[in-house]
Amino acid sequence: MRPKSSRAAGPPGEPRRVAYLYLLPAFVIYAAFLLYPIGRAVQISLYDWDGLTLGTWAGLDNYVAVVTDEGLRAAFGHALVLIVFFSLVPVAIGLALAAVLHHAKVRGLGFFRTVVFLPQVIAMVVVAVAWRRVYAPDGSLNGLLSALGLDGLTRGWLGDYTFALPAVGVVGTWFETGLVTVLLLAGMSRIPQELYEAARLDGAGAVREFLAVTLPSVRAEIAVALTLTVIAALRTFDLVYVTTRGGPGDSTSVPSYEVYHRAFGLGQVGSAAAVGVTLTVVIFAISFGINRYADRRVT
Repeated sequence: MRPKSSRAAGPPGEPRRVAYLYLLPAFVIYAAFLLYPIGRAVQISLYDWDGLTLGTWAGLDNYVAVVTDEGLRAAFGHALVLIVFFSLVPVAIGLALAAVLHHAKVRGLGFFRTVVFLPQVIAMVVVAVAWRRVYAPDGSLNGLLSALGLDGLTRGWLGDYTFALPAVGVVGTWFETGLVTVLLLAGMSRIPQELYEAARLDGAGAVREFLAVTLPSVRAEIAVALTLTVIAALRTFDLVYVTTRGGPGDSTSVPSYEVYHRAFGLGQVGSAAAVGVTLTVVIFAISFGINRYADRRVT
């Protein structure tokens, strides 16, 4: 008998090196449009460069400035505050809305999903312009407060040092809640009804049923929602640029806006690149942590 060849003894299909060749075109595009720009940004961040003249070597000075510069530290702190408005609050609201809609069997649920998701299809610049008008001293929010006899609460919301950042955050809450609700509704729709019936037989009420059945079953969707909304919070630029330009003072400045301001306003391209690289690392670390935690809890 002829001995079996190693090709026949191996797993079915093409050799692994052939599979790598199939992946090569996608990897080339990925490297050209993502890996190379990141590498180039890292290189620029090591120089003191204004974008026009010859740069000088700065080493890690630009990264040290990210940690020691009070304005940059504040910008990253503001981004963390926005995570509460863009991510944590929408997830909490989305869980409540999705649970109610899932159990209430609302008529016209498809239409409601479309309406709730509608902010996601509107450009953020348009959203920012509309909300800037809402927050204006003579805008609809102050008009509503005056109509309710709460004139003492009226103010120029985007020009107030205390309320400017929360006002921007509220826009993020409004924008992201629909996305989170639709994601969680999709996850809840695949939960077997037998689990709810078993919980009711054990005497579980609505709250216990939510905590024991619904919440564990949509953990993967919650992780996806947190990842998407956290990334949206950390890379917010257009909303801040249109509404406040980082003001009043630096009270609403965020890392993405600092990248623009330092590169095109101050001519500090190296510093801007260092902020951008640091922001990329922070986004990756937080996203990685969310998904690792979700995977560990699922297993």
